[in-house]
Amino acid sequence: MSDAIQHECGIALIRLKKPLQFYLDKYGTAFYGLNKLHLLMEKQNNRGQDGAGVANIKMDMQPGERYISRYRSIHSKPIQDIFDYINARFEEIGEEDPSKLKDVDYLKKHAGFTGELFLGHLRYGTFGRNSIESCHPFLRQNNWITRNLVVAGNFNLTNVDELFDVLVEVGQHPKEKSDTVTVLEKIGHFLDNENEEMFSQYKKLGYSNADIYSKIAETLDVERILKRASEDWDGGYAMAGLFGHGDAFVLRDPAGIRPAYWYEDDEICVVASERPVIQTAFNLKSEQIRELTPGHALIIKKSGHVTETLINQPDAQPLKCSFERIYFSRGNDIEIYNERKLLGKMIVPQVLDAIDHDLDNSVFSFIPNTAEVSFYGMIKGLEDYLNDRKFKQIRALGANPTDEQISEIIYQRARIEKIAIKDAKLRTFITQDESRDDLVAHVYDITYGSVKRHQDNLVVIDDSIVRGTTLKQSILRILDRLDPKKIVVVSSAPQIRFPDCYGIDMAKMGDFIAFEATINLLKETGREHIIQEVYTKCKEQANLPKEQIRNYVKEIYAPFTNEEISAKIAEMLTPPAINAKVEIVYQTVENLHASCPNNLGDWYFTGNYPTPGGNKVVNRAFMNWVEGKNERAY
Repeated sequence: MSDAIQHECGIALIRLKKPLQFYLDKYGTAFYGLNKLHLLMEKQNNRGQDGAGVANIKMDMQPGERYISRYRSIHSKPIQDIFDYINARFEEIGEEDPSKLKDVDYLKKHAGFTGELFLGHLRYGTFGRNSIESCHPFLRQNNWITRNLVVAGNFNLTNVDELFDVLVEVGQHPKEKSDTVTVLEKIGHFLDNENEEMFSQYKKLGYSNADIYSKIAETLDVERILKRASEDWDGGYAMAGLFGHGDAFVLRDPAGIRPAYWYEDDEICVVASERPVIQTAFNLKSEQIRELTPGHALIIKKSGHVTETLINQPDAQPLKCSFERIYFSRGNDIEIYNERKLLGKMIVPQVLDAIDHDLDNSVFSFIPNTAEVSFYGMIKGLEDYLNDRKFKQIRALGANPTDEQISEIIYQRARIEKIAIKDAKLRTFITQDESRDDLVAHVYDITYGSVKRHQDNLVVIDDSIVRGTTLKQSILRILDRLDPKKIVVVSSAPQIRFPDCYGIDMAKMGDFIAFEATINLLKETGREHIIQEVYTKCKEQANLPKEQIRNYVKEIYAPFTNEEISAKIAEMLTPPAINAKVEIVYQTVENLHASCPNNLGDWYFTGNYPTPGGNKVVNRAFMNWVEGKNERAY
């Protein structure tokens, strides 16, 4: 998209179900799992820029032998930095004695990251510091092997304060108030409880202490731990965890807000945030990969047994994040590719209205890079429209049309050009807001001579418009250099009106051009009193339990149609001294649902949050805006 709203975190988990010697014999390397983890992380590099981390657990190690390895990086290229670090140790071993790289017993005892269980994480921090301490995986260490816990996830919880208080009440002293630490300690608390209860049970049966922990490793009730730990979580999450003895899990929220996919055969079990990365890494068909059911956990026991288990009752209508489909996930997923094309196709009637159906004098293009697929869909929709029109025109010619008449009709085409060119070297999101303007103005360039001056309409499609910063400061200015009669900017997503609180970096009301436009309309139409009325309603319920809170911010938008708000947005984003008329066309929510029928989470467009904490966050975000506080609402 033209606006950089950043990305979401990504996870990758691999469980090798055979001994390392098997992979060495079959694939020629003892580092099969590590290589696959590297590939899964690289293929999800779109999901994080702040940092990355990996962890590995070796099973059946003797006391005194290291069995957990972890490395994290906030290098500018963190994945490369991590695997350069790991591979450097293997290179040292190979320089000492190349045969040791084929000796799995030696590697397992003397080299890190040679175990059977891998967890990788790509971080984009929506909140907090960009530091090593903020990078996943997080590690909770203990001398008892079954109490060690490694956690990494793609998540945001809205009720961290409540969960923190619960930890304090049970006697813990968390080192900080963050959802990551809170989740780690919440799971860790019930992991400790489970160990203590099982120890007591086996002790009564007469087992020795050493035998007891072997029994716990075999029979640890991961399902019970997760149910007890997550019963009061409010948010979106795909949470992955490893236990020191070799059990593992990936847990998904009941609304299915954050995505997770998995595959299993007799050699491996793998989980990732996106389906096509698993397909690519393991050469699979899309139908071989399963989506983790909302509210369920994929539990991988030390034995290699894999089950998908109900943890929290899924919502009656799961509201999976539609922004995943529009923008965040890679477009080479077969379903996402078709959905993005349909988003482009379904907006065609609005586009035709914007150009008065004048296809002869209109040029169509897209704002790279993620809008390209919806552009193909828009062109397909225009082709269908033209075919219908051609059919009617030919029938109107009567029984004996001339070749010239038919040729003139059948050769009508939508005019397609590559207009905007993005300079990939200019990454505007890495700078602070106050220093972005000059970079933003030069992120795009244009193809000169592609538009008939003062005659053509220029239609460009983007996948979404959040703040409109790049449109105003860069794109519209450079498009106007082509001297089109009119510029139509098309968003394949509806107007973004409400903050996200589940892991996307959209947390402040003032960040949204649709909100700013609506506030201006309220003031211009003498309805400014609505702002204070909504603020009062939000304030009155600020201390209520989140389950009783309503989203009153919806009332800000109620007086106006989508078209009125879009027109105001166009007015606000049109730079001074621009010659072309500017119109902005947004997708409708109805078309979004029709295009993405299995991902109906639309709270950023409608304010219909899938969890009670969402209503609390949006009201807090609005109060922050009224009070002039430039801070997040969660």
